[in-house]
Amino acid sequence: MTLTRNPNLTSDTAFHPAVADAALEADGDPLIGERPDWWWTGPRPEHGICPGVDAQGRIHSVPLVNLATCTREEVFDYFANSWALNEVLLSAIQGEENFKRPPYHQLRHPMLFYYGHTVVFYVNKLRVAGLIDQPINPFFEQLFEVGVDEMSWDDMSKNEMEWPTVRDVSRYRSTVFETVKEVIETHPGLAEGHAPIGWDDPLWSLFMGMEHERIHLETSSVLLREMPLANLRKPEAWPDLHVSSLSKTNGNAVAEMTMAAVPGGKVEIGKPFDWPTYGWDNEYGSREATVNPFKISSTMVSNGAFLEFVRAGGYHDERYWDEAGWKWRAFRNCKWPTFWVSDGPAGKHTYKLRTVFDVIDMPMDWPVCANFHEAKAYLAWKGERDGKTYRLPTEAEHVLLRNPARLVGASKQVDDAVTKMDARQLAETRTANFNLSFGSEAPVTWSAPDALGIHDIAGNLWDWCEDDFHPLSTFRVHPNYDDFSTPCFDGEHSMILGGSFISTGIEASVWARFHFRPHFFQHAGFHFVEPAEGETNSGAILLAEESRDGEYETATMLNQYLLLHFGASDDTAPAGLHADEAGTFPERCADLIIEHGRKLGIDWQKAIDVGCSVGGSTFRLAEHFEHVTGIDISAAFIDAAKRLQKQGSLDYRLVVEGEISEGRSATLADIASAAKVDFRRADACALPPELSQFDAVLAANLLCRLPSPRAFLSRLGGPRGLVKPGGVVLFASPYTWRESFTTKSAWLGGQDMDGQPWRSFDALAEALEEDFELVHRTDLVAVLREHARKFEYVVSDATLWRRKD
Repeated sequence: MTLTRNPNLTSDTAFHPAVADAALEADGDPLIGERPDWWWTGPRPEHGICPGVDAQGRIHSVPLVNLATCTREEVFDYFANSWALNEVLLSAIQGEENFKRPPYHQLRHPMLFYYGHTVVFYVNKLRVAGLIDQPINPFFEQLFEVGVDEMSWDDMSKNEMEWPTVRDVSRYRSTVFETVKEVIETHPGLAEGHAPIGWDDPLWSLFMGMEHERIHLETSSVLLREMPLANLRKPEAWPDLHVSSLSKTNGNAVAEMTMAAVPGGKVEIGKPFDWPTYGWDNEYGSREATVNPFKISSTMVSNGAFLEFVRAGGYHDERYWDEAGWKWRAFRNCKWPTFWVSDGPAGKHTYKLRTVFDVIDMPMDWPVCANFHEAKAYLAWKGERDGKTYRLPTEAEHVLLRNPARLVGASKQVDDAVTKMDARQLAETRTANFNLSFGSEAPVTWSAPDALGIHDIAGNLWDWCEDDFHPLSTFRVHPNYDDFSTPCFDGEHSMILGGSFISTGIEASVWARFHFRPHFFQHAGFHFVEPAEGETNSGAILLAEESRDGEYETATMLNQYLLLHFGASDDTAPAGLHADEAGTFPERCADLIIEHGRKLGIDWQKAIDVGCSVGGSTFRLAEHFEHVTGIDISAAFIDAAKRLQKQGSLDYRLVVEGEISEGRSATLADIASAAKVDFRRADACALPPELSQFDAVLAANLLCRLPSPRAFLSRLGGPRGLVKPGGVVLFASPYTWRESFTTKSAWLGGQDMDGQPWRSFDALAEALEEDFELVHRTDLVAVLREHARKFEYVVSDATLWRRKD
């Protein structure tokens, strides 16, 4: 077989397919140029064959499905359209190698992951719902199961793994398409005159798969917008850019930003459970909010307006940025928005615009794509220049403008255009730029203004909001996807509302509530608000400071855990308590693995400590294993563990009483072994797929601190399980369930089920029984010191399990 290079790539790396495949033809890579027939695993994107393809051969989104009245044909059309939209988008990627390269910032998986992920999601959710019985490819259904939500802008996901070929994933996609199609064609719940499909209906998971696929249509398009154009080929079926992109003059005028006065009022936020469309869990519930009168920019901030900030040196002036924003800007060395392309000497400030598949003359009247940090810095600069205070809209203000029927006392009916209008109708009426009416943004004044003269409260680009992503009252998770929203109620995700040009389905709905980390790029821009004079509270929902920073990010907590992991027994336990029952809890957890690992004859190649905190147990494991990975979600803990590894010691404070404290030092006993440890910040509920097949897994004080314990447990077994066959996993948990960590419906135990107490150990045993056997169970005591006369005495249930061969 001949190995070929892609002449469009900048890398000198040749393709190295793992196995010979008929798809890799002798004369080159079939993924360069037009796609071969095998690529299209659903309907080909042709007019009359694929739903949503117009007479010119361009694909758009069909309307959102009404779950009370939908026919089988409408459901299949929506499914086929969802599927084809993604295949058209990803058909742009040129060459096998470019499917397997992670993005330049290393914060997301390679695109091959997303090619497989959306279809694996269908299979896994349909199985959970009981709509299909068996897996199709268990290896793929674990490999492609969980995506990445990077912890921070410098969290470099390693992406160190061997991926299957695109052709192999394509074959899998073909099977999944036919499987889902059969469910749609045969399920009695879609028969003529069916009852409305709601939250508790098994078919809810079918629509969950479609809406999940549409989310990834948008996020994948952003990743492609970040890729070098030489690695892409614009698909023939992709919607045309907005017509203004063809003009050499229309886009050069900066749209004048005027302010529209909004009278305010009381609004109801939250989607009714009987609304006849699919919804994500965070949309449901309710909140009433009183909105004070305010002024809002009549348009989104345009490229031309933002250029003034760039030319004024805004990216180089720290006083316009908050601490996190400035650190991000400095780390990335950003000097202008990420989708701007410099077109001359840096000081000249001339730019072009990168769209998903093109570089065009800068359309000054299109909205600027910016992240949350950039939006806030711009508003600080503009406020200083204008002598005013500006901020982003709040969720309540946005709801008042987009969905005025939610005003308390309003007699209007909610109008959700995405359920009634296709892309052509949306464009013709200028209702909003979404549903892929166009393949790009449009001028900020293109959409029809509302009654107050405001454009683009819906569509064009998402609107960044002041609010942290948060649950509404009476929020509950869906049992088939219990970790969709809850991991992001952490104060580290900012809300985006309104949808973008590529938002389709429920993303474009009036009920949509989405979020991203503030450094993350999406097709997002912003309006800005001038609050009423004297306003002291913007009405935004900002999580409490301890939640926003994370309970484990405070200096007090860091000192407590350094003491727990490395403190002397005289400091860690009150007088009279035996040292073996006190300050060596992390080491004793590791010692249980070491003791029983010897008895069981496990391999000693690699171990992972999930929820490693500051690393006491991780370093202990490294004294016996060839390599150890330490994982924790806390940035403060991981930073401390890395500094301790590098320096050999780390100072901390021991509280005596009140503000009186004494200095202490955490010291490594075995510096040579510590070099075998790799510390990484990651979410235990969404561990990267390259983490697999460990000889030993430690999960101490973890289960009852996770938003979705079952999501973590599901990663332990299977073809790419965290624990390899014959390996062991140790849990140590006091089962202290708190809704601030885990919504009640996701608890493993600690509550009555059908009138009977359901204990956490029983739930854990049930979750593990298929792949694991219990080897040892004991109580482990930990003592957490608050000060010299106050200690917390905790008894953890320590259970060690061996994975069956």
